Amino acid sequence: MLPGHPLPGWTASHSLPRRSKGKGLSMSRVSDDQSAGPVPARHHRRRLLVMGALSTFGPLSIDLYLPALPELARQLDASDSAAQWSISTCLIGLAAGQLFIGPLSDRIGRKRPLFVGVATYAVVSLLCAAAPSIAALNILRLVQGLAGSAGMVIVGAMVRDMYEGQRMARILSLLMLVGGVAPIVAPVLGGQLLYVTDWRGIFVTLGAISVLLLVAVTALPETLKPELRHVGGLRRVRVGFTSVVRDRVFVGCALGSSVGGAALFIYISVSAFVLEGGYGVSAQTFSFIFGVNSVGLVLSGYVNAVLLRRLKPEPLLAGGALVAVVASVFCLAAAVLRAPLAVFLPALFLTVATGGLASPNATALALARHSANAGTAAALLGSSGFLLGALLAPAASIGGASAVAMTCGMAATRAAAWAAYRFVALPGRRRTPADDVAEPAPLDVEHRRAGP
Repeated sequence: MLPGHPLPGWTASHSLPRRSKGKGLSMSRVSDDQSAGPVPARHHRRRLLVMGALSTFGPLSIDLYLPALPELARQLDASDSAAQWSISTCLIGLAAGQLFIGPLSDRIGRKRPLFVGVATYAVVSLLCAAAPSIAALNILRLVQGLAGSAGMVIVGAMVRDMYEGQRMARILSLLMLVGGVAPIVAPVLGGQLLYVTDWRGIFVTLGAISVLLLVAVTALPETLKPELRHVGGLRRVRVGFTSVVRDRVFVGCALGSSVGGAALFIYISVSAFVLEGGYGVSAQTFSFIFGVNSVGLVLSGYVNAVLLRRLKPEPLLAGGALVAVVASVFCLAAAVLRAPLAVFLPALFLTVATGGLASPNATALALARHSANAGTAAALLGSSGFLLGALLAPAASIGGASAVAMTCGMAATRAAAWAAYRFVALPGRRRTPADDVAEPAPLDVEHRRAGP
């Protein structure tokens, strides 16, 4: 992934006020040594590449061993549903961890909790490889998700520290390109690893990858300056959460992003059983199909980044969500009609690919109004998506992991996401200056002056 070209900022009705007295970070400046300064282009590219890699903990934790899921169930003498819970427990950990680590990063900075989270993830990955039962594996996967959430939530907060407006939406789309490499490479790599090892070896590979990411963390700067950090304990955390959830735009974007993201979680947790069990493809073929579909997700992120050169996130949010609904309904029709694989696979590709059109814009609009609580806002946004995905993904296969159940769940969640964007986040009312600038939480000014 390469950084995007500088974009003009939003118009007056979409821009955020810069922090006064030199405490803010402009759209192209970030703190490297506790003082803001221009960032050379090569360092900027390298930093975004590392941040994109850190945002891959979710797909790495799930997609790498996805081709081995049926084999895992057989070796541990577990049902398909119990094996799928190894995905759901990880998702729950990814969700719950963000709720703690996000506010913590607002208080002590971004880099320390990021380092601890990645290090813990490496250790737990090796413990997963030695799990003696499905119950033990599910518990370890929960801890693995808790640790991996650090990379995901802190990257979002760091982007909010460094960028504003349309540029922030575009950077998020570009980060999706890097993050999208993981769903492409991970299942293909997992399928190839099964030639030489089993699912335990895949978890060892996860541990090795996280060690490499731990080294990369040391090269990142601290983006939250000391004078911008919060103090105040649990009361300050409560005020931060309250400030965020009272924002209608944030709630609509978070709801739509979470429900829409659940469609991908349904696909991730059920597709191996549908394609390997229902259509009879091999684990290696499935990994190739999964990788191709992930290419579509990456391409949609790139298309969104290009469109943001000329358009604002709001129209792209509603339009992208509507395109995703149409694609998922088409895929559902193919499943209901029992279309052959040659028809079903293109429909599934379009359904997965269109999932990347709306989500970067939803994230940008949700975070734009909460610079004072970036970690908290990113935590709520990310955790709600993983939690909802953890709950809905197993529900989609209660009656059996069939193509109809998978595509029906994806179509329903995509439709609900469009409704949340259209009628909650973007209700069509006239905007006022007060709508475009979120007021800080009541304690923000006092605590930021107090210092760390």
